[in-house]
Order: sequence, then C-alpha cells, then structure tokens
Amino acid sequence: MSEAATVAGPASSSAHTIDRSGEPLIRASGVWKIFGPRADRIVGTPDADLPRAELRAKTGCVAAVRDVSIEVWPGEVFVVMGLSGSGKSTLVRTLIRLIEPTAGQITIAGRDVTAAGRGELRDLRRHDVSMVFQHFGLLAHRRVIDNVAFGLEVQGMPKAERLARAREMLRLVGLEDVENAFPDQLSGGMQQRVGVARAFVVNPKVMLYDEPFSALDPLIRRDMQDEICRLQVETGKTMVFITHDLPEALRLGDRIAIMRDGAIVQLGTPEDLVGSPADDYVANFVRDIPRSHVLTLRWIMRPAAPGEEDGPHLPVGTTVRDAVPAIAASERPVCAVEDGRVVGVVDRTAVLRAIAGEED
Repeated sequence: MSEAATVAGPASSSAHTIDRSGEPLIRASGVWKIFGPRADRIVGTPDADLPRAELRAKTGCVAAVRDVSIEVWPGEVFVVMGLSGSGKSTLVRTLIRLIEPTAGQITIAGRDVTAAGRGELRDLRRHDVSMVFQHFGLLAHRRVIDNVAFGLEVQGMPKAERLARAREMLRLVGLEDVENAFPDQLSGGMQQRVGVARAFVVNPKVMLYDEPFSALDPLIRRDMQDEICRLQVETGKTMVFITHDLPEALRLGDRIAIMRDGAIVQLGTPEDLVGSPADDYVANFVRDIPRSHVLTLRWIMRPAAPGEEDGPHLPVGTTVRDAVPAIAASERPVCAVEDGRVVGVVDRTAVLRAIAGEED
C-alpha cells in the first residue's frame, strides 16, 4: 500500500449526480460463471459452496464468479476491485456476455442481456456499452483520428460525419494536435487517451474500464485517473471500473465492490470500506489507508445540540483532513451542511478519534 499517502478520497463522488429516481442502468442478479465440464449442473447443488480448490479437485470445475448481484445507477462510478484471480474481470465481461454467464440474469438499460440474441448483443456492444482495456488495442496502421472513429465506421456512419465526431472526442481528451499521428508515435498515456476517446465516440450509456491504467507509470496513471474524473463530470456517463489497486478504487469510486474467490465480500462507499470493513480480509486491504483522507464529516458528525448551529459551515461531504483547519480555528463545533441545512456537527474530539483510528 505504498500509494496510500496519495489517497484523497473519492474524487468524483461530490462532483457529479447519481440518478436513483428510476431503475438501475445495470442490474445483475445471482450471476455465476463456472468453467469446466457440466458447469451448469453445479449451480444450486452443495458443490457450489465448496472452496475453489475443493471444487476443482472434485469436479474439475472452477467457480470464477459466485452468486453475484449488483446494481449500478445512472451517473455512478462503480468500482470492482480484488486481487488477481478474484473474478473481477470475469464478472464485468459477463455483463455484456463477452464471457457467457453460467447462471443469473443481467439487464442493461432495460435490455435483458442474458436473453439477447446475437444481433441484439452486437447492437448493445456497438451502441450502449463501450469497453476500455489495459492493452490499448489500437490499430497500428491507422491514424489516431481513424482509430477514434473506428466504432462509428463499424456502425456505418458517413466518413465526414464520423471524422467530425472523432475530432470532438480528441478535443475532449486533449489530443486534437495529434489526430494525424500513428499510435506508435505516442506515449503510453496518450495511447490510452486515444482508447478512451474511441470508447466515448459512440456515446454509450455505459463505460466499462478493465484495469485500463495498470501498464502505465505511476505519474501517468494518476493523470489518467484525473482524466476519468473530469470526463465523468463533463459527460455524466455511467462507469464500471475494474482495478486491483485500492487507492485508485477509493479515488474514483462512488461505490466499491471488493471480490474474493468469485464472490463480493463487501459492497459500499469508500467510507464504508475504510470506516467499517466487513471482515479481516477487507480490513487488511484498507489498513494502510489514512482514514482522515477518506472519512467525511457525515461519518463522524453527531446531532447538533441547541445553540450549536452557529459555528463554521462546511459541506457534509468534506473529508476530515480538509476540515481540520476550520475545526482547529474555531471554538465552536463545525456544522455539517447538506442542501442548505445543518445535518450535524463535528467537534475536535470527533476529529481526534477519527485520526486516532489510523493508528489502530
């Protein structure tokens, strides 16, 4: 966890809107993926509950995803994280059936993905969902602008129209000056920006990121995290982001699902994970994360007593670290404000307790 000191909390959560007024944009219910012979016969039997090694020894099968249910709301950045082999990439690939689920139901934007035919799946992948991979997958013999426009070319859009749209996307990611370059003339970070622009160009409802920054240098990786935050704010896209890196997950995610051996062991906000880990596995993940960088006033506030609402006001989503100067400078408790009203107060004792928790 050497990057823990750089964690600044969820950079995106306070800057964009999540729409929970209707239906989730993505809903997965009871999803399983089992690799091996007669995999479909295992779900619903006692064998399905066997540890991974025992299941393999007994049946020759591997349970990559175990009974996972998630909902992702419009405008949300939903992060799936876990160590190598935890099932995170397999899970996300089942959402658009790049990998066929063994059991379960998946809907995206009202479409029943699990029941979709080949043509419906092709339409879903061309129009509703875009994916950005760790390996850029750019076409080496095509210029940057043609790489970005490729999805629109597949859709059959006329050349002039698709190139105009591609130029808009290049401006969005700050690469308008290299539209005529070839991929091998660009740095790794620039190539990944091209990949992001290519994914955005079809104006999808959902963006899926499969560890897109794992191959990048740390400084470039952080720049790309900033870029994703900015693009989410500007476009409002729903994003599902896969990573094995907890600081990255905490920085990007509105909610995070931590996976282990194919199952979700905890699903919650960054504050939930850092402030109240579900078990020792999650606690071990977050132990080096400074709590004051992630926990907000909402987490540590108490109800205001009579006469306590005249102290300094701060948004309830302010992190403890960012609130310390105001709390230290005031003799009165700081008021946590949401939608123009005081929802609680935070005093020095609460801050000291939150910071002391980092030493536990």
